[in-house]
Formats: sequence, C-alpha cells, structure tokens
Amino acid sequence: MVKATPLFIVAVIAFFTLCVYAKENRPFASHTDYNRSIKVSKYSQKELDDHVREYYKIWKKDFLVKEKEFYRIATDKKDHSKTFSEAQGYGMMITAYLAGEEKEAKKIFDALFRYAKAHPSMIKKEFMTWKVPEKKGESDSAFDGDADIAFALLLAHKQWGSGGEINYKKEALLIIDSLLKYTIGEKSSLPLLGDWVDQNAKVYNQYTTRSSDFMPDHFLAFYNYTKNDRWLDAVKASLNALKEIQNLPINKTSLVSDFIRYDKSKKKYLPTSRRFLETEDNSYYYNACRVPLRIGAYALLNNDQESKEILKKMISWIKKSSKNSAENIKSGYRLDGSVIGDYFSIAFVAPFGVGAKAILDQAFLDSIYETIKDRHENYYEDSITLLSLLLITNNYWLP
Repeated sequence: MVKATPLFIVAVIAFFTLCVYAKENRPFASHTDYNRSIKVSKYSQKELDDHVREYYKIWKKDFLVKEKEFYRIATDKKDHSKTFSEAQGYGMMITAYLAGEEKEAKKIFDALFRYAKAHPSMIKKEFMTWKVPEKKGESDSAFDGDADIAFALLLAHKQWGSGGEINYKKEALLIIDSLLKYTIGEKSSLPLLGDWVDQNAKVYNQYTTRSSDFMPDHFLAFYNYTKNDRWLDAVKASLNALKEIQNLPINKTSLVSDFIRYDKSKKKYLPTSRRFLETEDNSYYYNACRVPLRIGAYALLNNDQESKEILKKMISWIKKSSKNSAENIKSGYRLDGSVIGDYFSIAFVAPFGVGAKAILDQAFLDSIYETIKDRHENYYEDSITLLSLLLITNNYWLP
C-alpha cells in the first residue's frame, strides 16, 4: 500500500472544496450592458441592485421550500402544498442570476433541479410534470416550465461550470433536444402546449399555441449551444405570429391573446375561442401578460428591432389606456379594449417595464419601476416581477 503524502491529501481536499464551493463566473451585480437601452432615472445602479436584493429576500422567504434533500418553489404564499414546473423554472433562473448575493445559490439550484428530475412527466421523462402533487393520468408537461429549466441549466453551466456533481450543460442539452423533438411544431416551428399534444391532432396541435411560450431569448440560447437552425425558425415563427395577432382588424389594442390558433382558410393566426384551454383564452390575460417580459428580454439582449416594434405597439396602447400611469393598468383586456379584471396586479405591470426599457420610453419605465419595486402579491406575480426587475436593472444575461 502506498502511503499518501500530505501534499497529495491537500490537493485532493482542495479539489473537492472547489467542486462544492465553486466560485461564480457572473456573480449578481456584474451587470449586462444592453446595447441602446435606458436605466431607471431616479436611482443609482447600487440602489437598483439593492432593490433586487430586497425583493429576492422576500420572494425566497415566501416561496422557497425545503423538502428532504430537495428544494421546490411553492405556488402560494400561505399554502405551500403545490409546485409547478413553471415555478421550478422561475426558481432555477432566479437562483442562478442571484448567485454571489445568495451564498448558497449552487446548493439551492442543484436541489431545485433534483426535485424537477424526481417528478418527471409520465409521457416524456426528460420533462418535469407540470404540477406536483400529480393527479393520476395528468402527469404531463408544460412547455414553458421545461424551457425555463433548460435555460437555467445553461445559466448554471456559465455560472459554475459543468465539472461538478451535476453536468449542467449535458442535462440542459438533454432537455433542449427533447423540446425540439417533441414540443416544437414540425411545420409551424411554434411551441406545443406540452408533451401531451399530438402535432397533427384536430383540437390541440402544432398550430394551437400559448403566446407566453414564445421565448426568443431562450430559443437563441438553445441555438447557440446546438447550432440547430430550427431554434432560429422558432424565433422567427414566434415573432410573426405575434405580429399577425397585433394586426388583426378586430384587435383594437395591439395586445395579444393568451392562446393562438392558425386558421388555414384565412391563412393567418387568430385568437382561440374563449375557453380553449383555460378561461379568457382569446384575451390578454394571465398568460399573455408575460409576453412583454419574454419579448423584451430578446429585444434587450439581442438589440432586435422586430421585437422592439411589437413592444412599441403594445406600450403605445397601454399608455393611452392607462393615461400614462402604471397604477392605472388593469388586470386583463379583451382585444376590443374592454377591461377583464378591474383591479391592479403587478403581473400585468412589471413586464411592461421591460418593454419600456427596450424601446427607450424613460417616463413610462420610471412610472412602472416606482410602482413595482417593493410591491408583493403572490407566487406568480412576484416571480414575474423579480425576473422583470433583473432585466430592468441590467442583471439578466444570456448564457
């Protein structure tokens, strides 16, 4: 038996210490210089970063749940019994972006991902089931949750490298390849609602889609890692579908509907029926409210003019409707301009802040930021707002 030297033992300890306590390559407050954008005018960069730090602390306290060796994101402030794949995706992204500020970010991130892996879809095991606890026969996937999880894994790869216990890049590519194979339309190039959808079925198919699943910044990141042009096709198809909905004669708002379908006879995309899958599906409601966040991220990160034009139309109408005041933005609109929810919710306000930043609307950005920076509601609203704050404060980046 060869006796180990003290130097060898020190080297082994150092190696494992490095794996466990890996340093961040992009710690929080490194900042991204978005080309041709603006910042909130009233606060310094340090103050903006501090606002995000405080918002994160409350979000973490309210929604991050430790469960045995896992972490998960609860979908209600008071009732911690449920978790969605969407929630895990948000949680993993937020944790990766807050690394450095959050001292246990890697530990939390890994445990969030392990929870997702421990609850696979019954259809495609590469995906997470959309809801936990699972109901018998309903354990299938939702596109947005898996896309966010894959994107977050790429963030983790950039943040900590993939040489540790979890190979983030490998795990991301497994999901990305499966997303492309099973949940991107073969002809439409648009996201399917989940792995339960048959590409060519009569009701739910590759031409019936959720507007908030259009994530061009994610698709660009997936292309950068795979060099598969179908992800660029998904970017193009997503922006084209949004523009078609905006330009419909019946659309008096330039907003977009929660769900979209392709009408073969008219050869254009239209809103679905009102109760196509959920509730106000033909209106700008609790799904589509995320569109300015998703499209705004791409506009900022890629300096994309096409997405900025989409945002300009949306913001032009919402400014007129709200009389230039973020406090007057309502919670949902039909495409004829009538109000659905006559109350205030940050879920409908914060994403417009990302859009205002992208199109250089200083006054509206300032109004929105002042309204949302320390306002809290519940899981969905606060998660959307925290992601919006990361973009508004230049703390969101492309892996």
